[in-house]
Amino acid sequence: MEPAIPQRSARSRDQLVLFIAGALFVLIVIIESLAPANVVGAYGFVVPILLVATVRKRSLMVLTLLACVLATYVGLLRPTKPGRFVSAVINRTVVVGVLVGVAYFAMTREERKAREEEARAALAAQAETLLQANMQLEKLKDALNRSVRLAAAGQLAAEVAHEVGTPLHSIAWHVQSLAEEPQLTPDMKRRLQIIDQEINRVVKNVKNLLSLTRQRKPSRSPLAVEELVTSVAALMEPSFRRKGVELRVHVGAEASTVWGDAEQLQQVLMNLLTNALAATSSGQQVQIIAGQRPVSSDEAAARQRTGERPAETMVTLVVQDTGSGMPEEHLRRAFEPFFTTKASGDGTGLGLYLSREIVTAHGGTLDIQSEVGKGTTIRVTLPNYVATPASVEATHGR
Repeated sequence: MEPAIPQRSARSRDQLVLFIAGALFVLIVIIESLAPANVVGAYGFVVPILLVATVRKRSLMVLTLLACVLATYVGLLRPTKPGRFVSAVINRTVVVGVLVGVAYFAMTREERKAREEEARAALAAQAETLLQANMQLEKLKDALNRSVRLAAAGQLAAEVAHEVGTPLHSIAWHVQSLAEEPQLTPDMKRRLQIIDQEINRVVKNVKNLLSLTRQRKPSRSPLAVEELVTSVAALMEPSFRRKGVELRVHVGAEASTVWGDAEQLQQVLMNLLTNALAATSSGQQVQIIAGQRPVSSDEAAARQRTGERPAETMVTLVVQDTGSGMPEEHLRRAFEPFFTTKASGDGTGLGLYLSREIVTAHGGTLDIQSEVGKGTTIRVTLPNYVATPASVEATHGR
């Protein structure tokens, strides 16, 4: 829609120029009729010709030139002094030659300017395309770097699990054996209980790191958004109730379906709700809003570039909280792997990163907006799945 504004402006300018050119033409014709013997007035037709040239239309220029030529020779139809007719023809023919030359050079100049402007516009478009391609390459480079870091973390986690797991299980077994000794004092039992809890926490963190860094191959199928949202909300409801945070679910009237891995998308929603719960306090609120919107032109173009199936509508999943919000410096690093503001041991810093990776792999986007003291809004956008006869047969065939 944006290019239509300059086009309307150019059209209005051209109409104004043609109006002025027409008015000048009529004025010169009137002057010519008042003084037919004076050929100087006919040179005034140069001005309308120069104005019409700026419109850059050959047909208009030809019509204008013909009108000016005819108006120049019309003066010959009026009576002249004996012996002056031939000189009048010569003079007006010179005027016509001047008008033709001016029209040719003016039109040539304007057409050259038009070609230069088109070339500059094409160059600007190519520069914009190259800039977008460069930005895409930068994003891919960042994604590759993050993947390398994640792969290194996965390998490290596997080594830690192997090297630390066996000794930890041995220590846990001995702690449990000591806890069964009858001569233990209450204080000793309390200390052994603390040791057992800390061992379990270490084991849990190692397992979480392994599960986060080793994403399994997705198994996709049509998935009802309402079912996805309500099932995750039911799982998280007890945690919200214990903390005194209200969890609200709003599902739009439209039946939305996505083509995705149910377990992975559940993991995304649970990560987002867990973060929202951590950022809110008793009495505050978190809500999940599911709906639809038309696909934007940028999204349609992006799907076409990547060879993805066209989509007419997009499913939106919004997780919104009224919690503490995030400062700008944290917001810029929110999707960096291993970046977390939680206390040591309470988070791996991979939740948002992996959530966005999963959503991107599903052909969608994950965006975050936050303001300190007002809360955070995370918007997941996924293509709405519309079943086709071929896809229905493929689904039933499995």
